[in-house]
Amino acid sequence: MPTDDANSSTEDLANTVMRMATLGFAAPAALLARFGLRLQRVPNDEPIPGSFWGDEEAGIIGDTVYARDDTPVHSLLHEAGHLIVLPQERRLDVHTDATDSIEEEDATCYLQIVLADELPSVGRERLMADMDAWGYSFRRGSTRAWFEQDAENARAFLLGRGLPC
Repeated sequence: MPTDDANSSTEDLANTVMRMATLGFAAPAALLARFGLRLQRVPNDEPIPGSFWGDEEAGIIGDTVYARDDTPVHSLLHEAGHLIVLPQERRLDVHTDATDSIEEEDATCYLQIVLADELPSVGRERLMADMDAWGYSFRRGSTRAWFEQDAENARAFLLGRGLPC
């Protein structure tokens, strides 16, 4: 049974993930634009449109990713990744939930890690640590173990679509 200290430790890690307020919106907006996506900043006192999980999690509607200052960077990259892996003709139909496909979800997780290298002060190491702290779950345990040892299908999916991996 976890102790209160263990629960506090997990909560502390989730509270230390990099947020958009730290990163800023310019670099992520430029990165998303390379894939034909828009980044829309949401005022801090408003709900995030198209957010599947609610709270501070990023949202997607059509070709737009929505985020606030308190949105975790990993969430922004994950939702953007969902749109990037989709064929262009499917993007405009997306509202909140991009896919039920395990293959697309795996590719999205892999892509968000790769894209983190394109953002100043983020990088894949930080992003994988943030994903672990937030509670992403992979059968190999950590995000790093999955990324390095168990993501062949995700890489193949991205390569097949001409996406970075």
